[in-house]
Amino acid sequence: MSITVRDVEHIAWLARLELSERDKRKFSKQLDHILDHAGKIKEIDLRDVPPTSHVLPLENVFRKDESEPCLTDKEALSNAPKKEKGAFVVPRILAQD
Repeated sequence: MSITVRDVEHIAWLARLELSERDKRKFSKQLDHILDHAGKIKEIDLRDVPPTSHVLPLENVFRKDESEPCLTDKEALSNAPKKEKGAFVVPRILAQD
């Protein structure tokens, strides 16, 4: 596969980049070289390699979603600097009109 200067211009347009003519030619050669190198993967015999989505085995590290006893209102408010009518008192952060 060959990457042309026109391909580089299109990619640069998509990325909203302005490139000089020199950079367009340079990137065209570099991208072409990268694709040639990536194409060598097709030459590898992978018949005995099972398809995988990850290199390492994954396992879920989340705990089970089970209900547990909650704090009582008194316990939850025990260390609150200010409380009123069973709720936390916090500074107002919205300006009133």
